[in-house]
Amino acid sequence: MLVTRYSPYNNTRRSLGVMNQLLSQLDSLSEEGISSFVPVVNTREGESAYHVELDLPGIKKEDIEITTEDNILTISGERKYKDESKEDEYYKVESVYGKFSRSFTLPEKIDVENIHAESSDGVLEVIIPKLKEEESKPKKIEIK
Repeated sequence: MLVTRYSPYNNTRRSLGVMNQLLSQLDSLSEEGISSFVPVVNTREGESAYHVELDLPGIKKEDIEITTEDNILTISGERKYKDESKEDEYYKVESVYGKFSRSFTLPEKIDVENIHAESSDGVLEVIIPKLKEEESKPKKIEIK
């Protein structure tokens, strides 16, 4: 059995943690009472490129914007609320809607001009190619 020293502040800290969680959940509610949408992101490094994958089910590629500025990659868009089923009455809706924006600091040695994105089965993959070794090496330039 682990023996710990009693501290009357442990319960207070725990209560403050719960209060912070509640406040952050209330803060994430939009004006319409719909939770904001935050897509799940997976990042990985391949041999010749970095890959950023976002789960964006139900979002058209026309509703997504990908930009790079000052060495930061920003992916933003909106998951729109569906108004189609007016005759059905929902008792519980767990789908989240709203605008989203995710930003990533890019590594130094990347080929910004050849960044491209592909979307398949609700997954957006942004491929960020690395500079080849010979491109990133310093060169001595002769004066003619």
